[in-house]
Amino acid sequence: MPVRSAGETGDEAEAERASAEPTLEVEGLSKQFGKGDDAVVAVDDVSFSVERGSVVGLLGPNGAGKTTAIKSILGLIVPDAGTVRIDGVDVGADPTEAYSRVDAMLEGARNDYWRLTVRENLQYFASIGGEDPEAVAERHETLLDQFDLAEKADEPVRGLSRGMKQKASLASVLAGDVSLVFLDEPTLGLDIESALTLRKELGRLVEERDLTVVLSSHDMAVIEDVCDRVIIMDDGNVVADDTVEDLLGMFETQGYRVTVRDIGDETTARVRGAFESVEVDRFDDRTRYEVSTDSDGFYRLVHLLEDGDARVETVETITPDLEEVFLNVTGGDRP
Repeated sequence: MPVRSAGETGDEAEAERASAEPTLEVEGLSKQFGKGDDAVVAVDDVSFSVERGSVVGLLGPNGAGKTTAIKSILGLIVPDAGTVRIDGVDVGADPTEAYSRVDAMLEGARNDYWRLTVRENLQYFASIGGEDPEAVAERHETLLDQFDLAEKADEPVRGLSRGMKQKASLASVLAGDVSLVFLDEPTLGLDIESALTLRKELGRLVEERDLTVVLSSHDMAVIEDVCDRVIIMDDGNVVADDTVEDLLGMFETQGYRVTVRDIGDETTARVRGAFESVEVDRFDDRTRYEVSTDSDGFYRLVHLLEDGDARVETVETITPDLEEVFLNVTGGDRP
């Protein structure tokens, strides 16, 4: 029996329990398509959890099982095995209650009703989530302002630009009072300024509403900037699951960019032969080398250049980004 502290009400105890419980728990999720020799295992015994108030990136190359996993979690595909819990509610035992706590924007800006206005879409999606649209009108006005949709609020979605449709879709997903949101390519079709605004506002919404977000994107800058943690899938399995910081730090090998003057072809040939990954760019009387190596390799590079009587002008350290980590973990397959 749980112990309640003195003066703690039942509602407070329930709120504390809910805040400590993962918003999403996935255990042993599996899905196979086809039978016999033609069978394809799309998701193979996948397990992970997502803590409340966090933003988690779910990545994977084409065919990795990422989309099947998401659709299985959302009930759009019936998995062969596994358990999914949303806010502690078992999806299999009580799907209506579980899915009342989740919303999703999948495949770009296709979840809105394009004959309705932007504002009507927000009202509609709030109402099917069991809320009175008039009671949450202030929330909707805030969303319209946050995503620069106020001037287009009373226009049909079908007449908007691709970027505006994308923002309207995201606002519709956030119109209801849900705990968990799945976002597939939320910055698709947005210009740079709009994408930056979306990233900033998404972070604010997560904090203000204690929202939990599972985000899928080919834009690694979005993942690196917005996500607290990244789950990478490949061949139906989870092959990496860690914070962005730890993933970026998991490889000792980094790169160095060295620009020199007065370099001969013979020295360049020796540099190429000494390292597996070398890029050479020549411009005017300078030569720039990009070499993937560790600190010991850097000193070997400097000695080679000194032996060739090259004059070193600049040295830069190139740290791995999330895309490099992704390619390393998945064997070179791009997301």
